[in-house]
Amino acid sequence: MTTSNAIGSATHSASGSPATAASAGGSGGVMQTLTANDFLTLMTAQLKNQDPLNPTDSNQFLSQLAQLSTVTGISSMSSTMSTLSNALLSSQALTSAALVGHSVLTTASSATFTSGQGLAGAVQVPANAGSVTVTISDASGTPVRHIAVPAGAGLQGFQWDGTTDAGSAAGSGVYSIAASVNSGGTNQAATTLINATVTSVSLGANGSGVTLNTAQLGPVALSSVQQIS
Repeated sequence: MTTSNAIGSATHSASGSPATAASAGGSGGVMQTLTANDFLTLMTAQLKNQDPLNPTDSNQFLSQLAQLSTVTGISSMSSTMSTLSNALLSSQALTSAALVGHSVLTTASSATFTSGQGLAGAVQVPANAGSVTVTISDASGTPVRHIAVPAGAGLQGFQWDGTTDAGSAAGSGVYSIAASVNSGGTNQAATTLINATVTSVSLGANGSGVTLNTAQLGPVALSSVQQIS
């Protein structure tokens, strides 16, 4: 009588989490999940088919029981973490709903402008800046307004009331915003941030996170928000 060692071979090849075993149906075996029930079935089969003159070593059997405990524990932990993640995401979405109607500041280089409402933002000004200028351009790339920004290091705010350099009112549409910093006679680009009003909150597909829907910037990831007012 031959001794069955199905569990030993299956668990040896299934050291990952969760345990996996390859089907023995040819060279193109398909990886399958080894569940706790499968594990118990293999253990039972091993005990039924063991050689009475050479029974399964007790130490090996205890090792297999320990492996079963590990597989079951990992499966349970995975389920618990998934439940916890969903609960945290729902809680985050509920909390974020309180942001509707508030203004959030996030990195952006363009925004939707509505005539009569204005547009506000900030520039991340580096140290030793001599002067800072924000240039607002229309959809065709033509500059319509230049705004001087304080040269102090850090976030420096700016506001655009919707008028052009010529004093006329700019029409509604998407405008690009770029900042230029002059330091020692050399110009360099600086990061611009735009204030946007939150109109609604939504959950990403497959629990990918909370998204704030805004009038000026469209969808904004909650994680990218730097200021809330």
